[in-house]
Amino acid sequence: MDEKRNHYVHHVVWKSGYHVLETFVSFENHSNEVQKLEMLASFSLSNLSPFYESNPIGNMSLIRYQSKWSFEGRKMTQSIEELQLEPSWKPSGVGLEKFGQVGSMPVRGWFPYAAIHDRQKEVTWSACLAQPGAWQIEAYRLDEDLCLSGGLADRDYGHWLKEVRPSESFTTPKAYLTVVLGDEEVASQRLTEALELSVTENGNPSEAELAVQFNEFCTSWGRPTEASVLENLVSLKGKNIEYYVIDAGWYTNQHGWEKSHGDWQVNRDQFPNGLSSVIGAIKDNNMIPGIWFEIETVGTESIASSFFEHLLMKDGYPLTVGSRRFWNMRDPWVKDYLQDKVIDFLKENQIGYLKIDYNENFGIGFDGKASFGEESRLQLEVSQQFILNIKKELPDLVIENCSSGGHRLEYSMMQMTDLSSFSDAHEAICLPIIGANLHSLMLPRQSLIWAVVRKQDSLQRLYYSMTGAFLGRICLSGDINELSPSQWQVIDECLSFYEECKSLLKQGQTQIFRQEILSYRKPTGCQIVLRYHNKKALVVIHNFDQDWIELPFEIAEIRKVCGINRQGILLEKSLNKCRIGFPNQLMGCAFLVDLI
Repeated sequence: MDEKRNHYVHHVVWKSGYHVLETFVSFENHSNEVQKLEMLASFSLSNLSPFYESNPIGNMSLIRYQSKWSFEGRKMTQSIEELQLEPSWKPSGVGLEKFGQVGSMPVRGWFPYAAIHDRQKEVTWSACLAQPGAWQIEAYRLDEDLCLSGGLADRDYGHWLKEVRPSESFTTPKAYLTVVLGDEEVASQRLTEALELSVTENGNPSEAELAVQFNEFCTSWGRPTEASVLENLVSLKGKNIEYYVIDAGWYTNQHGWEKSHGDWQVNRDQFPNGLSSVIGAIKDNNMIPGIWFEIETVGTESIASSFFEHLLMKDGYPLTVGSRRFWNMRDPWVKDYLQDKVIDFLKENQIGYLKIDYNENFGIGFDGKASFGEESRLQLEVSQQFILNIKKELPDLVIENCSSGGHRLEYSMMQMTDLSSFSDAHEAICLPIIGANLHSLMLPRQSLIWAVVRKQDSLQRLYYSMTGAFLGRICLSGDINELSPSQWQVIDECLSFYEECKSLLKQGQTQIFRQEILSYRKPTGCQIVLRYHNKKALVVIHNFDQDWIELPFEIAEIRKVCGINRQGILLEKSLNKCRIGFPNQLMGCAFLVDLI
């Protein structure tokens, strides 16, 4: 309690069998006056590192992950000296490295994650925030005590000011912490145990098999039709694909799918018999029908975009970013509207899979009674409550978390959904790099990775694309109706191989072997991903420009290969060492092995 009779309660939760602490802070106003919060951290660590009276020069590093559209998860490691986090001569000049995100896309710029690594002692402290909106993390140092804290973006950074009335309280978002005797790769993957716990406690039973899905977005590019769906189903028949997802553009879209969403009327030109006939056809093919919604926004060419009294306003005008405006999710009328257009629609059409997308950031805030930051927090709180309402009314529904690919890959969104889009890098060369990056930031079993196939693809290109999807969950798309038998033979081989990878994707640890990749558009070198559990392992290799590589670990036995023989890739095993030769650049392959 402070001098104003304010109580601060630090909550720390540990669950037996897990190596992660959950932490958050509650503020309780026991005074007789309104109290104003400008900053309240979810976690704070100090005395990093505790092993020295004076931190050795060059020993401590701050590790973060950058995020850009289709370039998610690039690791940045900087010494505390580079960041000017060493004490000055007096000391009196504070060193501060403050970073975060503002608005409604929490992973557009940085992931809400940071780690401190002590190289000499090989100890790493890692922390992440479960926060769907604005957040900040601060590395702070005045003297020998290096501190790391994080939580909601404060008044200076995120325009957040919270009024707490007498007898009221406020609780911060959750943070997750861990410390390991090991490097940052080990620490970050340990943090994902918090996601594993949510899968164990709240996961949809139908997701236990890590099923393959087909999403037609990269087939129709936002203009699905009844005819295209039926044609796709013929091509997919007997392929052991669980979900068929109709993506954006199924609604009235004469202005394009990006500008006309929000009215949610089926486009009768594209679906003359409505959606019921194609949904029935999907079910007749023993697949679960799925559909795309962007629930929280409306396109500027939709009728809904003119309902100004129900939209977020800024300076008295509808808050408009690009081709999107934003529902006021706290408006009772909007809640009823979305109940009808989304939840009741899903029920009536017996939809089993929902892809929730979100493609624009509302920025620092909008008009309201509270501060910009607090209004933003409340908006996103109700948005998440709407998702929970969907789950309550449709408990068997599988929900995908998407935001221009990976802009909502933070813990609170991933904990309340079944799987997440890893990126919009649909068929980019960097797809396997991003897929590997995200093993440090989410569970592979929840990482939905595009496997886009094209009629002009060589067999080599098909293997490159398909093996990239072995780093998570396969999401097939592309020119499936125009492939040759030999191309389908590659896809069938990869789908069969994936079935044997699932147990390792469900449970295991990952090691990534590669030199620093400077350009994601034109990568060099080679990437080796080892996913292992109990001496069983999946090895996924993507070669960018090497002739030969030697695996940096020993193998007892190679059990099954994918993409080795048909591409002319040479796999040589001598005792427990393996060398692999690549006849060409940009080749992908995988194999299942027993480790020593």
